[in-house]
Amino acid sequence: MLSLCWILALFVSGAEVREINLPGCSHVEPQIRYRAISDEEFVLQCALPDRNAAHIYNNSLLKQHEVKWFWHQKDKEPLKAIKGSSNPALRGDALWFKPVRDSASGVYICMIREKIPCLKIVLEVQTKKAAKCSDYDRNMLYLLADNGNSISCPGTKCYRHIKKPDVKWYKDGHQIKHKKSRQSLKLKPNEIYLNPTYEKDAGIYVCDYTLYDNTTKWTMRTAVTVEVITKNTTHPPNFLYPNGVVILEAELGKPLELECRVQFGFERVSLMRVTWKRNNDENINEKLNQETSIYPKGLKGHTLLHVAKLKEVTERDLRSNFTCFAENSVGNATAVIQLKRKQRVFLLYVLCSAICTLFAFLLCTAFIYQHWIEIVLMYRSYLVHNETTGDGKEFDAFVSYAKLDSSESDSALISEEKFALELLPDMLENKYGYKLCILERDILPGGAYTDEVVTAIKQSRRAIIILSPAYISGPSIFELQAAVNCALEDKKIKLVLIKFQAFQEPETLPPVVKKALRILPVVTWKSSISAAPNKKFWKYMHYHMPVKSTKVLGNCSLKNFFQRLFSLIYR
Repeated sequence: MLSLCWILALFVSGAEVREINLPGCSHVEPQIRYRAISDEEFVLQCALPDRNAAHIYNNSLLKQHEVKWFWHQKDKEPLKAIKGSSNPALRGDALWFKPVRDSASGVYICMIREKIPCLKIVLEVQTKKAAKCSDYDRNMLYLLADNGNSISCPGTKCYRHIKKPDVKWYKDGHQIKHKKSRQSLKLKPNEIYLNPTYEKDAGIYVCDYTLYDNTTKWTMRTAVTVEVITKNTTHPPNFLYPNGVVILEAELGKPLELECRVQFGFERVSLMRVTWKRNNDENINEKLNQETSIYPKGLKGHTLLHVAKLKEVTERDLRSNFTCFAENSVGNATAVIQLKRKQRVFLLYVLCSAICTLFAFLLCTAFIYQHWIEIVLMYRSYLVHNETTGDGKEFDAFVSYAKLDSSESDSALISEEKFALELLPDMLENKYGYKLCILERDILPGGAYTDEVVTAIKQSRRAIIILSPAYISGPSIFELQAAVNCALEDKKIKLVLIKFQAFQEPETLPPVVKKALRILPVVTWKSSISAAPNKKFWKYMHYHMPVKSTKVLGNCSLKNFFQRLFSLIYR
């Protein structure tokens, strides 16, 4: 039976008012009875009677889709379905009357699927005279912020011949109770006292109390709308933008929006006005397309955004002054926007120049990164003087490598010895003009080995260490340790490590040697590709060696310098 009722309800919901029968509700007695004062705001909730109800309406749209409302004025009249309209209006699970009329008296039936199959409510609307009201309080209150104020229940001024219990108060649908967190709010018989009053106290207050007319129980319900205000402003409008005269670039033939942001102080009755004028003249024959947006109001006032839209900028617009005129009850203010032709070519030139400059910078950076060693070597060759003059050193570099014992026949050691005694001197001495110190070749035998090594290193500007497994694990490691110690004493001595073969550091290495292997520059020898004179290995070796060449920067030298530089670019 209830399902049939729902089908019928859905069928009639498309019409504003249509006759309908609800067999499941015909013999149900009214569960709630309300009295209201005509021409006042009133709300009916679809909810079963509950003495401890914490709210009296829910404005959720979800609730609105669940509730169906019907009504008739007299029992013998057919039921009529109520669809959302201006009065009464459907909001959530409630019906809002703004205001409630005498003709709204009758029986209201609401249904919520699977919750309330049928709730019958009687509403009786009376005039203030019929309800014997005297000194009826206003149902619209303006409370001054930060002051003490009270809100009285208008309905308590009616039915004076009937004894009334305390009033139940609701704000925005929720019951008001005394809270420790809000000591400034006090509930007194028939009224609420606020001291001080805050901006958040604004809202719709509903007050209920129970009265008995003969033996019939009625709930008397009235509503009060509260707005919290402050003192009216004493200042004219304040322009946030434009401020004074602003020159704005515009492009001919393109649309343009002129914005005007104005701050208004609080006014209870607002007489504000904002408009755009061309050349300070409101020509009724030419109306600018204007739109206004108001940001949320507050006790400190509000900000208004007023926009004039030009469909396309013309020469006339460029010759015009656009004046924003703002006015309130205190006074008025103006601000001006002047249009200036936008220089498109200049902006395009600036943009292209910036892009080209950035591209050239990135290209130069990549080139320098790729050919840094060659550029430094060329700079040394033509622009840097000999740094070895007068330093008291005899050799440019001391060469340290793993020595071959007569009992060893490892091919790697032979190759390493050949590299130290033949390849390295051939390139560094014969091609680049350096003087190497090779212990077996340049130091006469007869002295102590350790003293000869230390003396040779101190007489050298560089110490070239050829690293290999045999070197790291053999007695030659002493020469590396000695070179590190000499370099710490004499800052002119620098170490160059050549990784001739991959090796693993023994745990027994002295700490100073371990640190040197971590932080000193390393040039890796690749036997298959590094032997050729033009390979990067020899350029890196030349880079780490002392600067010896001294050349005067003449026309011929300058010409050679740029020839070598361009050869790097087009290589």
